[in-house]
Amino acid sequence: GSGMAFNKLTDDDSSTPAGLVAAALAHALALFVAVSVGANISGGHVNPAVTFGAFVGGHITLVRSILYWIAQLLGSVVACLLLKFSTGGMTTSAFSLSSGVGAWNAVVFEIVMTFGLVYTVYATAVDPKKGNIGIIAPIAIGFIVGANILAGGAFDGASMNPAVSFGPAVVSWSWANHW
Repeated sequence: GSGMAFNKLTDDDSSTPAGLVAAALAHALALFVAVSVGANISGGHVNPAVTFGAFVGGHITLVRSILYWIAQLLGSVVACLLLKFSTGGMTTSAFSLSSGVGAWNAVVFEIVMTFGLVYTVYATAVDPKKGNIGIIAPIAIGFIVGANILAGGAFDGASMNPAVSFGPAVVSWSWANHW
């Protein structure tokens, strides 16, 4: 949504430094709120990669993981449909690679950024030894996503979240580089 708003204000020229900062800030704040409000319901699971990490770590069951994945992917599609409708049909752009960035470059970048995100979630929200640091988990998680977008957004969009990539791909029916 923030990308669509920035595109509207800049006549589809969101690939500017200001666009990158706006996207990073919007995602950091939105994720902070999403994790905060969902913490007591699902543990703040809004990302299938984080859910996968929690499953692999033995913190949630396979059945719960599958249910979360379905909800996360459907939530992304519904959000993109609502954005498309409420913006008068604007495109919910799927992720793409910048010029000079190959698919393998982007895969490695996404792995590193997603690892940083999952590590932050584990260290601040999941680890039973976290102590009082758990209270800052939502803001730390939002900050790492914002920082990752500042680092990787110009190269591959810095998804870090399969659901964030899935909804726009479904609604725009654009599957290039969707790996």
